Amino acid sequence: MEQNNTPAVLLIYTGGTIGMIQNSETGALESFAFERLIRNVPELKRFECRIDVHQFAKPIDSSDMHPSVWSELVRIISGNYHKYDGFVILHGTDTMAYTASALSFMLEGLCKPVVLTGSQLPIGMLRTDGKENLITAIEIASARDEQGHPLVPEVCIFFENCLLRGNRTTKINAENFDAFRSYNYPPLAVAGINIKYDRDKIAKVDFSQSLKPHLNLDTNVIVLTLFPGIQENVISNLFRTAGLKAVVLKTFGAGNAPQQPWFIELLKRAIADGIIIVNISQCLAGMVQMKLYETGLRLLDAGVISGYDCTVECILTKLMFLLGENKSQYEVSELMNTPLAGEFTV
Repeated sequence: MEQNNTPAVLLIYTGGTIGMIQNSETGALESFAFERLIRNVPELKRFECRIDVHQFAKPIDSSDMHPSVWSELVRIISGNYHKYDGFVILHGTDTMAYTASALSFMLEGLCKPVVLTGSQLPIGMLRTDGKENLITAIEIASARDEQGHPLVPEVCIFFENCLLRGNRTTKINAENFDAFRSYNYPPLAVAGINIKYDRDKIAKVDFSQSLKPHLNLDTNVIVLTLFPGIQENVISNLFRTAGLKAVVLKTFGAGNAPQQPWFIELLKRAIADGIIIVNISQCLAGMVQMKLYETGLRLLDAGVISGYDCTVECILTKLMFLLGENKSQYEVSELMNTPLAGEFTV
């Protein structure tokens, strides 16, 4: 794009509550034509930027989100990358953090905003949060700095006045408008009367680099949440799952786990068999520190990888991404200890 041109934003509608209407007979929320959503937001015509729309043929409910849709989003963004200054993805809230995390890895070399947003109430309802979320997301996606570069060149989520790094975000509330949190990384921007950007926290990129899209993901991963009294046969059977390549191990506190010899032996055997095991905390805030307590040290000695202060959405999608790139167990282990898109604190 020429820097002196009017900014252009591609609005990608995947589905979600923002584009739903209440069925008068059943009372259930159902998807409706995207054109109706546009009619409910006449303010879009007042933007000093061009807004084009790409609509999925069939709106996708958030709970039906699938990695194949992430690949399709990457195709859409990469295929239109040089035509637009930024991208806004309308998405259901339930799996928005998974999609944002996945895209942060799949869009290597990204130098433009990809802003995901949605709503807790449909756009046509009187008290909807969707209108403000959509309008502000578009404004952020089209914003430029003094040099004419995109102001927020990364994948992020805008919701209820906060712009959050996509792979640092998780949904924490199903009822309130402030549905998302980023516990271990501050907001990139806060929208009030003005949008206040925290430029020190926004990704620093080389604007001369080219986008390198990645389409392949491997979903042979699973989450294992530990709890007091978990049985040996449960974990043993899980590790014998056909095709299993990686396990996200949700431990206690700073990354601690039971000390029973059978548990440590199962971990060692699984890792020896080529299964990657990554340790993240069940706590929403804080970091795994496996060198802090003896319980964590035993996991480290067994070959378990630290997940630092990553969200479960981030760890899962990063593993899918790396495994989809056909990386070896050693390569995956090394890259899990390397921030690829600002996903953990170093």
